Amino acid sequence: MAGQFAKPRSGAFEEKDGVKLPIYRGDNVNGDAFDQKVRVPDPERMIRAYSQSAATLNLLRAFATGGYAAMQRVSQWNLDFTQHSEQGDRYLELAHRIDEALGFMGAAGLTMDHPIMQTTEFWTSHECLLLPYEQTLTRLDSTSGLYYDCSAHMLWVGERTRQLDGAHVEFLRGVANPLGIKVSDKMDPNELVKLIDILNPQNKPGRITVITRMGAENMRIKLPHLIRAVRRAGQIVTWVSDPMHGNTIKAPCGLKTRPFDAIMAEVKAFFDVHEQEGSHAGGIHLEMTGQNVTECIGGSRTVTFDDLGSRYHTHCDPRLNASQSLELAFIISARLRKSRIDQIRIRAIFPQ
Repeated sequence: MAGQFAKPRSGAFEEKDGVKLPIYRGDNVNGDAFDQKVRVPDPERMIRAYSQSAATLNLLRAFATGGYAAMQRVSQWNLDFTQHSEQGDRYLELAHRIDEALGFMGAAGLTMDHPIMQTTEFWTSHECLLLPYEQTLTRLDSTSGLYYDCSAHMLWVGERTRQLDGAHVEFLRGVANPLGIKVSDKMDPNELVKLIDILNPQNKPGRITVITRMGAENMRIKLPHLIRAVRRAGQIVTWVSDPMHGNTIKAPCGLKTRPFDAIMAEVKAFFDVHEQEGSHAGGIHLEMTGQNVTECIGGSRTVTFDDLGSRYHTHCDPRLNASQSLELAFIISARLRKSRIDQIRIRAIFPQ
């Protein structure tokens, strides 16, 4: 929301026309422009990133507690992209049903001025990548004697930084925040079990979220082995799908993009595998924006390769736009509804 200030990179340098410069590592470190001066790491950038993040969170707190999140405003949300589309019609139908439910609740005595109807809670999360930034914001809680990284509520360790003997894992095992572990199809099941044990030796529920990113086909092959290994070890984790990062491709124009159909296929594979293994799909991690950008191709209001250049605003990873995000949300909700109905039918047949 405030910006992806620290960006993991596979290489240390970028080369254009025979000129070799340090790679762009996010605005927390250096600049995106291909310029020697801009690419020099500048620690002052961390202070500016902190200030911008703090301002963004203060704005969100004001929205969350000042009535903007009130349920009776549901018909007023997102109207700019709900018009003249199938997703928009479904959204407005849902908003109308919520309005009817709120009317019933008001008649039953739960009025709109009740705090539960006016406010919402939110939490923040980001990758624990730039350790000098994270260490600077770590504090000792005098009431519990535990250390917390106050840069976010939840932190995750990434695919490139999850080495068992690495500095990032060593740092994260010392803080009491909830933690995420990003895993691809390269993750060995036994290594995952060891990593979870290092980060959560007391097997505390809620401490570890495993975030899978591997593409649909790899998901169906690799995820069952990870689930079984964690189950055999008796470890308590939450399983979340990140269908964005395993589906990044380069368009003919040179821009990075993600096909909507590939994202949807990975989400479907994630649900299918958990149903087959008798485990629980715990969440979906998306990169999205409320703006009408053209960064991911596909969706019912089709974005093509030719459209990418028209409204491609990200300096980091391509995001779903508002219409694509809403379409995906409805597809996921339909899947969840079907799963719930199936569970009710099974319990009706086998009540014990």
